[in-house]
Amino acid sequence: MSLRNSVLIIAIILLVDQFTKIYIKTNFALNEEIFVFDWMRIHFIENEGMAWGARIPGVYGKLILTVFRIVAIFGIGYWLYDSSRKHSSNYLMVAIALIFAGAAGNIIDSVFYGVVFDDSYGHLATAFSDNPYGTWFHGKVVDMLYFPIWEGQLPKWLPIWGGEDFKFFNAIFNIADMAISTGVGILIVFNKKAFAKKTLIESHTQS
Repeated sequence: MSLRNSVLIIAIILLVDQFTKIYIKTNFALNEEIFVFDWMRIHFIENEGMAWGARIPGVYGKLILTVFRIVAIFGIGYWLYDSSRKHSSNYLMVAIALIFAGAAGNIIDSVFYGVVFDDSYGHLATAFSDNPYGTWFHGKVVDMLYFPIWEGQLPKWLPIWGGEDFKFFNAIFNIADMAISTGVGILIVFNKKAFAKKTLIESHTQS
């Protein structure tokens, strides 16, 4: 896969990701939820940008996280460029493009949303507000996809968690998160194909 096609994948994912986030942010109040199906809901939440809503404690925790993500995405970008230059497999190129797009999508929220939108507590947020909810690099990531496929009580014979209430699954995420997870999944499931070394003939054919 060429670098141009990888950039096209990144652009499409970023457009879809930001469109859905801006739509949710400006049409849903925080924690508002609508049912698509019993097992699929749109539920608007915001988080500090880490998985499962985790956060780095302290005054500069959010800033540290955002700066780290920006540094990391430069590394991912170079990985994508270097893989293209070496004519790496399509599996690897697609995976890196997905991870890059997902990381970039959430970085946009963290860098810009705090100064673009006002808060969403009890009302719809407005863009380019005179009273933004945060500052540069302190925006919150918008999540909305919720798939509580099964909810019930675990069998009592199950060790440790037996008899406890359980929901599968209870994470709320966004398109960027899906892209990252899919990219990582490709690297795990198709590891040998992703990192396979191409022969000289194959490399010349693609160049």
